[in-house]
Amino acid sequence: MFLKYLLPLVDVEHLDSRLIPRVVKSKKGDELEGRATKVIASAGKSLWGTLEFKFYYAVFILVVPQMFLAGYRASSSDNENYYKYQHLLSDGWILGRKVDNSDAQYRFFRDHFWLLVAIVPVHVVVKRCILQATNVSKFKFDALLGGLVLFGAHGVNSLRILTHIAIMYSIVHLFKRWRKVATVLTWVYGISTLFINDNFRTYPIGQIWSVLAPLDTMNRGIIERWDVFFNFSLLRMISYNLDYLTRYELLTKGDVTPNSKKNDDSDNEELLYNDKARMDAILPIEDYSVVNYLAYMIYTPLFIAGPIMTFNDYVFQSKRTLPSIKKPFIVWYAIRFAFTVLFMELILHFFYVVAISKTKAWDNDSPFEISMIGLINLNIIWFKLMIPWRLFRLWALLDGVDTPENMIRCVDNNYSALAFWRAWHRSYNKWVVRYIYIPLGGSKNRVLTSLAVFSFVAVWHDIELKLLLWGWMIVLFLLPEMFASRYFAQFKDKAWYRHICALGGAVNIWLMMIANLFGFCLGSDGTKKLLTSMFATWSGFLFVLLSFMSLFVGVQIMFEIREEEKRKGIDLKC
Repeated sequence: MFLKYLLPLVDVEHLDSRLIPRVVKSKKGDELEGRATKVIASAGKSLWGTLEFKFYYAVFILVVPQMFLAGYRASSSDNENYYKYQHLLSDGWILGRKVDNSDAQYRFFRDHFWLLVAIVPVHVVVKRCILQATNVSKFKFDALLGGLVLFGAHGVNSLRILTHIAIMYSIVHLFKRWRKVATVLTWVYGISTLFINDNFRTYPIGQIWSVLAPLDTMNRGIIERWDVFFNFSLLRMISYNLDYLTRYELLTKGDVTPNSKKNDDSDNEELLYNDKARMDAILPIEDYSVVNYLAYMIYTPLFIAGPIMTFNDYVFQSKRTLPSIKKPFIVWYAIRFAFTVLFMELILHFFYVVAISKTKAWDNDSPFEISMIGLINLNIIWFKLMIPWRLFRLWALLDGVDTPENMIRCVDNNYSALAFWRAWHRSYNKWVVRYIYIPLGGSKNRVLTSLAVFSFVAVWHDIELKLLLWGWMIVLFLLPEMFASRYFAQFKDKAWYRHICALGGAVNIWLMMIANLFGFCLGSDGTKKLLTSMFATWSGFLFVLLSFMSLFVGVQIMFEIREEEKRKGIDLKC
């Protein structure tokens, strides 16, 4: 009974209202929308109480603790490699243990955590007071405050960001009559900014124009690496340009008038509950003003790292509060966020895998221990991304803006490479689908569109050959799943179909782990060491066999979790 009160801390229903099936009114009374009814009908019978799953529970009880112990042994002060990375550890606050605070990105966030938490209520309260006491619009407030935050964060380097913002705005308005030209220029200049920033992020402004030389001695803000967070600004710039071009084309074709009322009554409910409808909303052309553009670009809660919203969605929500903005939901989300931070602290205090990876301190560790170093590293990457995103999303929720939840699945609850990318950085995935995948043909040219998508994703993350190879490796690993899914779909009514899928899922997990360990955790040396220890020794081969069997069991549990969601009318497609 007690556990049901903890469900809001782990279930998807309390994570994002977009995931919950809508209840619509009909002549028969309130009922679930048609899609949810079909999802429920497609769900299989519950397997939780079957003998098969009782065996799986036993495997879980035996295997999962061993995984934690293997990671702990690799991080123990008794490990022969401890001296290689102990200088990277800091004093902790849990049980007198050291803490692995060696990840530069998360260290910055962790060191400024309480400052960020304190800023949230101050911003929300000040904004509400000013809006109630004056005639200032939300857009003007967001633009003005965003400008102050921009200069506080990046100092004089803000001028570099504002220059890119101004150029992108100029491109779309100068070439709006020629949509294809404007679209090409948007993408060419947008992608080129990544290379410009990578090569000239510290280039003296005085070298461009000597009159501006004094700017080079001015304060550079709290975050000197302005180019790292610029990537999120790039997504917003492209979103504004492409949304504006779509709206302007409708206007010139005479399909809609500048002050269209099309969205006022009949489509109101759809716009309030459906974020895809809001992305495609036909806004008055006046909403694409320079003030709204700046407000969107530097909206304080989402400026640093998102989650990502399209321009259309931001403008709509700035004018109308969504039904999802409710106190109980926000309270549970805040509690969930607090527990997430606590779990991350526990991991950093008991598993020093980031420091181990930095120093390559895995000599004589078993294949099992090396794989756990990699797996826990992936979990830390998931946490270190999820925690800031959830803080910024919580901030936006308190401000009356509901952005997509970026992480809707635990990193360990994935068996499909295709589905993994729908759940990992979900708002980015939605952005990529809207502005790259669909325009290039979508599923009609899945291999080519996937290649384009992951090439952009790799370049967007960093201008580095390793990440570009990682992007292409992901596409390569997608191909077997695509072909196998199509072929075996004809056997979905067979009793053995679920087990074949579980075998495929176990293979997929290994492929995804190898790709991500290579790209983000172990690098080429660590990945080579892991593969050699796995396949060049008998103990390694035994580990591969046992781990594959364990993954098979894990995938079966994942299947049933998704079936349980379907019984509630929820189909996340990931």
